[in-house]
Amino acid sequence: MRSAASLRHAAALGVLAVALLAGPSPALAQLTTAAERRALPVKADPLEGLNRGIFAFNEAVDRALLKPLAIAYKTALPSPVRTGVDNVFGNVGDAWSAVNHLLQGKVKTSLEMTVRVTTNTVFGIGGLFDLASDAGLERQSEDFGQTLGKWGLGPGPYLVLPFYGASSLRDAAALSLDLKASLPGIVQDGSYRWGLTTLELVHGRADLLSATSLLEQVALDKYSFVRDSYLARRRNQVHDGNPPEEPEEDEPVPQSPPQTASQTPSTR
Repeated sequence: MRSAASLRHAAALGVLAVALLAGPSPALAQLTTAAERRALPVKADPLEGLNRGIFAFNEAVDRALLKPLAIAYKTALPSPVRTGVDNVFGNVGDAWSAVNHLLQGKVKTSLEMTVRVTTNTVFGIGGLFDLASDAGLERQSEDFGQTLGKWGLGPGPYLVLPFYGASSLRDAAALSLDLKASLPGIVQDGSYRWGLTTLELVHGRADLLSATSLLEQVALDKYSFVRDSYLARRRNQVHDGNPPEEPEEDEPVPQSPPQTASQTPSTR
């Protein structure tokens, strides 16, 4: 039977997922209060002062540059074109996911992802069309941070990276390898690489326009909400959707009652 802590973790994540899909709700707004945030497996944030400064910088860059570009991108390009862009980037990411599945010892899913990449590359015109999903080969994304976590390396302190946003010490260390395995990372020509990096960044931001608008409406403390949600999501990903139970933090540890003089064993 699952513990009360695990049930609260699942409930909090469920509220977050439903709210992001269905719209604002009072329950999601209440999740940002101190009492409800205990439902998420929040770790210590010793770098909070530094993190909040970088978070504010990222928010300023997003408002001034990235969000307007994302809106213009979404307005200018029809949905089928954006889907094709997403498929091409995703196909390269699927190849790296296949490697990480194998590094984690998950041979079956590694083979499935390899078949998925092969199918979309050969029959989907270099990944432009996602024929593998239609055939039942769903995307199972894994990155090197998850691989390190699978083999026991903890996330370490929460970390906000300039431009990249929410991360952890472990995931930040793994990011350089993940970037080298991405489509911009494997392109040798510098000008094309920067162009693809910009396209990937703007495309990803366009996909998040509705979610971030909702977040701004319901989160009392946006920094804390993003931190808590990120840590909970990454923990769930590392453990393939079945994270281990955590001890109940708000229940006192039972203490043995003090012995009275009449209860003290006799030494005679």
